[in-house]
Amino acid sequence: MTLAGKHIIVTAGPTHEPIDPVRVIANRSSGKQGFAIAQAAAEAGAKVTLIAGPVWLETPPGVHRIDVETALEMAAATEAALPADCAILVAAVADWRVDPATAKLKKADGPPDLHFIANPDILVGLGQSPRRPRLLIGFAAETDNVIANAVAKRTAKGADWIVANDVGSGVMGGDRNRVALISGDGVEDWPEASKDEVARRLLERIAAALG
Repeated sequence: MTLAGKHIIVTAGPTHEPIDPVRVIANRSSGKQGFAIAQAAAEAGAKVTLIAGPVWLETPPGVHRIDVETALEMAAATEAALPADCAILVAAVADWRVDPATAKLKKADGPPDLHFIANPDILVGLGQSPRRPRLLIGFAAETDNVIANAVAKRTAKGADWIVANDVGSGVMGGDRNRVALISGDGVEDWPEASKDEVARRLLERIAAALG
């Protein structure tokens, strides 16, 4: 397997959307799967740009890392990293943000009235970009109807592949994963494996697709 001469963008981890100077909207993503994919891509000889949300993971050797906090920052960094041969959007990006308060919200004032604003969909944005990567891969973290939701997501968002994983059983934050690869050829159900093994298998498929 070789990806020499190819540029791979990987997004990983959560985003944090500020509510006030001390509180955020977040999720349980550890970034481990995305970092494993970035490492596998670098080991295969690719130039790798890793755009990471707030995580405490070491940067894999040979990987160019860009740290971001919010979905808006991740979208901007991903667009700025183009052109690329392949983009693998593993990050669990918050769907919503709010207009953050400039001072800490006080409990004594009661529950805050938060106005939610939709965040940009990075996968859709890349799919519609004139600089769209040749191979565009999204991840679908689902808790029910995993395959059906992932198949629908691939079509709706213009991705070439969707990697679906069931996060209803403690996958987020763990070291193992069970995924299915959704492509135009159908659904491949992969056996449970370490996140490193999932990454290597995915990169083998990517190398074959990119030639």
